[in-house]
Amino acid sequence: MRVLVVEDDSDVRGVVVAALRSAGFAVDQSADWSQADLALSVNEYDCLVLDRMLPEGDSADQLHRRRQVGLTVPALMLTALDDVHDRVVGFESGADDYVAKPFSSAELVLRVRALCRRQGSMLPPVMRVGDIEVDVARREVRRAGILLTLTPKEFAVLETLLARHPSVVSRAELIEHCWDEVADPASNVVDVIIAQLRRKLGEPLAIATVRGAGYGLRHPSM
Repeated sequence: MRVLVVEDDSDVRGVVVAALRSAGFAVDQSADWSQADLALSVNEYDCLVLDRMLPEGDSADQLHRRRQVGLTVPALMLTALDDVHDRVVGFESGADDYVAKPFSSAELVLRVRALCRRQGSMLPPVMRVGDIEVDVARREVRRAGILLTLTPKEFAVLETLLARHPSVVSRAELIEHCWDEVADPASNVVDVIIAQLRRKLGEPLAIATVRGAGYGLRHPSM
């Protein structure tokens, strides 16, 4: 799940980005709407986290304008403006959720995850391929009924492979969906995570390499 954080206060932005990355999200960051528009033009996001007051003015106005021209990504407003009128204005502008400062990092992560699930609501809450089961809501993975311990990045890659099964997922697509702008597309980060997943999933081999195309999950009949 990929998130764009738009916040001009570098300290607050750092806290938000760190909390989301530690929870397994791929996170890009912008200090203003001009940077955010550039990011939105080249990347697909599952959620936006927006500071209410930015250098260009009220993000409620900025979001409303972009909703009118087709922006559909779920948006969470993060703000010190917390009375009822401010919340109403935020929701009327097209915000999907509202978190007041100061905020709990744990609550912020849960709310962002809920918005990301809403964006991907076409996917079932529990996905299965063969004897591999991924419970998206509980962030749990089992193989043959045995609970496995995965890192957030391993979970993100496996979740993507299940969501796209039986299609093959390219390295570029995995980087796009599971990493953020700091990832080097020329690095071997995908290969490292795939190797770790194969080891943790055990035998029989669960993830196949399709030469020149990417990776896909193997069905028991394969």
